[in-house]
Amino acid sequence: MEIQKLSLGEKISVGFMLFALFLGAGNIIFPPLLGQQSGEHFVLAIIGFLITGVGLPLLGVITVAKSGGELQDMASKISPLFGIIFTAIVYLAIGPFFAMPRTGTVSYELGVKPYLSEHTASMSWPLIIFTILFFLITVFFALNPSKLIDRVGKILTPALLIVIAALAVKAVVTPMDGAGKAIGKYVSNPFGEGFVQGYLTMDFLAALIFGIVIIEALKGKNITHKPTVVKTTVFAAFIAAAGLALVYIALGYIGSSSYQSIGQFKEGADIITKSAYILYGQFGNILLTAVILLACLTTSIGLMTASSEFFYKLFPSISYKAWVWIFAIFSTVVSNIGLSQLIAVSTPVLLAIYPLAIVLMILTLVSKWFNDARSVYITALIFTALISIYDGLKGANIKWPGYEAFLKEIPLYTTGIGWLIPALIGAVIGWIISLFLKRK
Repeated sequence: MEIQKLSLGEKISVGFMLFALFLGAGNIIFPPLLGQQSGEHFVLAIIGFLITGVGLPLLGVITVAKSGGELQDMASKISPLFGIIFTAIVYLAIGPFFAMPRTGTVSYELGVKPYLSEHTASMSWPLIIFTILFFLITVFFALNPSKLIDRVGKILTPALLIVIAALAVKAVVTPMDGAGKAIGKYVSNPFGEGFVQGYLTMDFLAALIFGIVIIEALKGKNITHKPTVVKTTVFAAFIAAAGLALVYIALGYIGSSSYQSIGQFKEGADIITKSAYILYGQFGNILLTAVILLACLTTSIGLMTASSEFFYKLFPSISYKAWVWIFAIFSTVVSNIGLSQLIAVSTPVLLAIYPLAIVLMILTLVSKWFNDARSVYITALIFTALISIYDGLKGANIKWPGYEAFLKEIPLYTTGIGWLIPALIGAVIGWIISLFLKRK
């Protein structure tokens, strides 16, 4: 049997495609906001952000590639029902409920709205028309997932990198006036706040499902040999991670250096828009429009493809094409809610499920250490859920003072990663249980 191979250029194209799939709405708006609000603590904040925004997605893609399974396979180690439910929640969160509609809303807010008159921008119909067109384009690409490497990796991504580089280089060569003082949680806990802000990109959750997008794209090039698929996917993951890190640092630096020039803003979209104008004038807005439209479109295509593939496998009576149209229509409706409302609604959900996904991934990576014992997965995730679900409720302003007082005694809780120690304890308890079960 002949083992198919890709040239170096083709492998790089796969990496570019993965980078473009990751780089979407949240990746553009959150780093500038972090940069401005962290002030003098920018370095600590961006390090925390890079861990969850770059490091975890990298590990996620590698885990999926090496384990040979999808997120549902990992989650099914707890139970088949949990595998279906948890995976469905993740797909819905990063698909039609939050991330996909956000790509359409951010594209409009940054790429179209600045060019409209104040009266027109205050009306609802421009956003409606734009999101309909945006998701029609998404549908066109998503209906042919095998062609993603050629369309995204070789065409859209290089263009995206060029316009981002133009903004970043200008910000370094002719920097703005400088940073302000840290505000909010960045004053006392810049690293922890940056760490949690990395959740909002949803890149780690996306990493656990983008594996299927890469595999389908490679199949379109007749690459099915498993070792080749794994090596290509890992290679692509490192290219995507390097690209994301550079973009985050550049956009974070733009936000950090913008305060003296544009003042304080509560939305990352406003910060990057004003900064682009300061750096390049009206041409800066044109560059930003190109970045936003390309970044959000590629991410929307990847999420649409992955979500439709998953639900088609779950409910095969409904065709893949039908799922694409269902999610496109649903995302169009949700995207008209508004950007700030989308972020507010999605934050509690992400705080609840992100730690669970992280622990699940880590356990999958080190499963050989405990012989893939089911009890380890169960107890580790239960202990994690006791923290993460409450954090999600707290993010929705549902608080239980007595329970929170107890949680504050747990190491690292105030830094935003209080689930880490309980997850370790749960894993150890599960491992001890597995030893007893073996003796019987």
